[in-house]
Amino acid sequence: MKVFKFGGASVKDAQGVRNLAKILKQYKEHNPVVVISAMGKTTNLLEEVARAFYLKQDDSFAKLEKVKSFHTTILTELFPKGHSIFNAISNLFVEIEWAFEAEPRPEYSYEYDQIVSIGELVSTTLVSAYLNEIGLNNTWLDARDLIKTDNKYRDANIDWKLSTSLIKKAIVGDKLIITQGFIGCTSENFTTTLGREGSDYSAAIFASILEAKKLVIWKDVPGLLNADPRYFPNPIKIEKLSFQEAIELAFYGASVIHPKTLQPLKLKCIPLEIRSFINPSEKGTWISENEVTVPESAFYILKKNQTLLSISAKDLDFIVENHLAQIFAVLAKYNASVNLVQNAAVSCSLAVDVDSLQIVDLVKELSKDYGIKYNTDLDLLTIRHFSKAQELSILKGKEVVLSQENRTTKQVLFVG
Repeated sequence: MKVFKFGGASVKDAQGVRNLAKILKQYKEHNPVVVISAMGKTTNLLEEVARAFYLKQDDSFAKLEKVKSFHTTILTELFPKGHSIFNAISNLFVEIEWAFEAEPRPEYSYEYDQIVSIGELVSTTLVSAYLNEIGLNNTWLDARDLIKTDNKYRDANIDWKLSTSLIKKAIVGDKLIITQGFIGCTSENFTTTLGREGSDYSAAIFASILEAKKLVIWKDVPGLLNADPRYFPNPIKIEKLSFQEAIELAFYGASVIHPKTLQPLKLKCIPLEIRSFINPSEKGTWISENEVTVPESAFYILKKNQTLLSISAKDLDFIVENHLAQIFAVLAKYNASVNLVQNAAVSCSLAVDVDSLQIVDLVKELSKDYGIKYNTDLDLLTIRHFSKAQELSILKGKEVVLSQENRTTKQVLFVG
């Protein structure tokens, strides 16, 4: 058995859905489990909807209409007028409209998960119907019935024992399965999400539990590149990579790989292949145990929209282990991902990813015990296997806020 994962870019329009079907036809004999993200930029659009609802803004419905219109365009290109899929998709969006009728809960992360998760349900419902329409019979499964989690909204933890039992019971035999990435469900039947870009992680969960021969992630790039082509010219495609190196890159924010994806694959020795859905016959990147990086290269990772937290003890006491434990507990509460840490005697500096809606509350809570300063809209450049001789044109003329390096990695936080 194989597990395939298709991201939003692969199903961003009607032609993308047709292309996905064309790829699956080539693997008809294998009948993979197919994990699909929300279509195009749907997650971003639904985030705007969730934000508007939570802030009680008047344009919640207008923002939702934009999402519905985007999907209607794709539907009308793929299905005849009057097809039952139009009602099926409409009913999914009604779930959001129902949510609008109630007062938003104080916990933004809960409201986020209930609204944004609809994107994956819509995309997979649409794709499954199209595949059936062209003769690729498939079984649509709701990932919320299979992947069970705790109630840490926006970054839920998997109940591996229960999820394993449910997935193995539901997926038996040789059949084409269509299901969602990114989403799960609590024991109280509330929808959760697994973290931004969590569809890769979902695919790894299925691959691990089903002991797949490999996981293939189909991307709009030819494989894993040593740099993001949006920011760095002439990036190099990496043909082979070890799990260990890939985990390091994911930790530092390599956009092609979700940080949680690799661990379950590594534990079961399941290879990961990153391939291009634009040129599906082209060889991609192979990631597995004990591989040597080919070709050898430095890696450049740029993370934007970083927040620098400068934290100091109010009594000028040393920042020691118990302080750090308290600080990181607060960061975890607000789903802030820490990307850089620099410690001094009486202060600590952290570069974090945190939702702009939550930064004020986070700072307010930390301010009870610490002196806090913060800067937003910063960029963080990480270079793996850097050479001091390397010129970094991206930093020319930029104000560097923080910099640190060890034997293998250099990180620079700067004003973008």
